[in-house]
Amino acid sequence: MSKSIKWKNPLLLLLGIGVSNLGAWIYLIALNLIVLDMTESSFAVSVLYILIPVATLCTNFWSGSFIDRLNKRNLMIFLDLIRAFFIFLLPFMDSLISIYLWVFIINIASSIFGPTSMVYMTKLIPKTNRQRFNALRNFINSSGFILGPSIAGFLFIIGSPYLAIQLNSLALCMSAIIIFLLPNLDLRGEIVISEKVSLKVIRNDWIKILSFSKSNMHIALVYVLFSGITVFMTGLDSLEAAFATRVLSLSESTYGFLVSVAGIGIIIGSLTNALFASRLKTNILIGFGAIFTPFGYLIFAFSQNFIWASVGFFTLTFALSFANTGFFTFYQNNVPVNIMGRFSSVLGVLEALLIIMFTTIIGVFAELYGIRFVYTIGSFTFLTLGFIISLVVLDKSKKIYYYQENKG
Repeated sequence: MSKSIKWKNPLLLLLGIGVSNLGAWIYLIALNLIVLDMTESSFAVSVLYILIPVATLCTNFWSGSFIDRLNKRNLMIFLDLIRAFFIFLLPFMDSLISIYLWVFIINIASSIFGPTSMVYMTKLIPKTNRQRFNALRNFINSSGFILGPSIAGFLFIIGSPYLAIQLNSLALCMSAIIIFLLPNLDLRGEIVISEKVSLKVIRNDWIKILSFSKSNMHIALVYVLFSGITVFMTGLDSLEAAFATRVLSLSESTYGFLVSVAGIGIIIGSLTNALFASRLKTNILIGFGAIFTPFGYLIFAFSQNFIWASVGFFTLTFALSFANTGFFTFYQNNVPVNIMGRFSSVLGVLEALLIIMFTTIIGVFAELYGIRFVYTIGSFTFLTLGFIISLVVLDKSKKIYYYQENKG
């Protein structure tokens, strides 16, 4: 099989991811600014970020049981179309409460789509190509950093933020069409059609995943600790727009350019990962990213102008590309694909709870004690977590979990 044929479907999948991600960035920036203009409150924007883990919490108890038993490609297409429909209707919402409700429904579909796509990717991509694919996926996702704010700004000029939001609806429809062109990897004989998902089945699935986690403590520990990175980033990112526009007094267009600088960081990091995939071990990637991502947040926290804010953004996204590539490869190589949906869903419940708690606390404290002070304390705490993660993944006695992708 030639290399071009070998990479045809992975590249098609990357195209679908890229189209969807570009629309998501336009949607996110537009929605943040709309809510900030409506309320003049950084906490109101934080609620948008809180709704993501709340939706995850409402779905993760049961979604993994369905994901592992349903056709992954068809489920991804259905979820793309559902999100496209609700995002198209979002501009017609005339109150903050109705916007929150609509966003919550969209987030429910997104929280199911994430683990579903991860299972599909793991089945589609051979083990020896996963690290390079994950690096390329980071590269494609980071293109949203660059193009998203630019396209959003252009749409703000010719139309409105609501027009920018509806563009994501079109992007999701295009993503669904691209996914339809991908192979159906779930053969009829592999799907548990006869087993009806019930409360008893869901309970047994939880017992199975908890048992697997207990027998594979290192895998579960790395997953939970890496979830901590998501927790801190979500909480700190909820203050990002307010920090840039109010503390640093940057205009909305300058803030959009700042996000583009972050995109450059993750693009360069992802390309570096893709070029040197055969030489970079996954534990080194995770350890490096876990330390330097919060270091970038600290630079941003202490910045006084656009230049230093840009240095901070570049540093954190460059490092994050290493952390993500290493972690996703570690996850795909160590968690059996037949329980992957349930594994991420069950442990995702803890992550969702922590995100809700941390984002709420950081939003309230920012209102009481100031954005910069809270952002700085959060960044220092994040850095402490980074050192802990590095000690865990660089433990030489656990090297089998990180080097086994090179076998066979």
